Amino acid sequence: MSETLRTPEECFDNLPGFDYTPNYIEDLPGYSGMRMHYLDEGPKDARHVFLCLHGEPTWSYLYRKMIPVFTAAGHRAVAPDLFGFGRSDKPAREEVYQFDFHRRSLLLFIETLGLQGITLVCQDWGGILGLTLPVEIPERISRLLVMNTLLGTGDVELSDGFVAWRDWVNKNPDMAIGKLIKRGCPHLSEEECRAYDAPFPDASYKAGVRCFPNLVPDHPDAPGAEVSRRARDWLREEWSGESFMAVGAKDPVLGPPVMRALRKEIRGCPEPYEIEDGGHFVQEWGEEVARKALESWNG
Repeated sequence: MSETLRTPEECFDNLPGFDYTPNYIEDLPGYSGMRMHYLDEGPKDARHVFLCLHGEPTWSYLYRKMIPVFTAAGHRAVAPDLFGFGRSDKPAREEVYQFDFHRRSLLLFIETLGLQGITLVCQDWGGILGLTLPVEIPERISRLLVMNTLLGTGDVELSDGFVAWRDWVNKNPDMAIGKLIKRGCPHLSEEECRAYDAPFPDASYKAGVRCFPNLVPDHPDAPGAEVSRRARDWLREEWSGESFMAVGAKDPVLGPPVMRALRKEIRGCPEPYEIEDGGHFVQEWGEEVARKALESWNG
């Protein structure tokens, strides 16, 4: 593996609303010398494990408002940081970051922790990657909680909003992440916004952040497109678990039109629950989303 960076632990001191114990997995097969961070809250023998997958350009801090709702109901909540994000190690070379690099790490993470009875909680890249997992490990995943995301099948034209976002990232490689989150979540405090900057002391730590928009499959032969189409077909025809969909209505990129289209690809998925004031990072309205999901499943 190429040179990796590790964010100093002191960068994560005193983050608001985030009094969680860090956990680490060292040396997943094929990821030698790299450390993946994850949160692991609630009873280890819980029937339901809420596997919370973040996207771009966030990390497990995004789930701090949902995790307490899940654990208060007696469930286990596990939230990994993808490589390149959060407390996880960050390869310095951008070419390391590929669709399969991330997807394979998630499959290995699930296997290493022996997770079963998974409720897959996913948004943004957490869904672009995460929704391709049930076709691979259907025996482990029983429910879906899907928010502001899509399947990167490569045979559907990307929205103008997404193309504009991708162009902006390419022109702003040292994006100010906290300020970006604040634009979509104006109710956040300055301290909360700074927590989103915490994993990235300088631009050298942001290789993964810079890469993600360009990894969304935009043609049928793009890396990740084939497995995403296979996942779409499986979710449409064979998925038999329960689903809940929430959407931040003010998301200009992956908002209601995208989510209504995705709903048609998930067998038995009910109408999306809309957060009227919610934006792309709908987990920042997470208490409401988590409660509504649990109510829909009777806990």
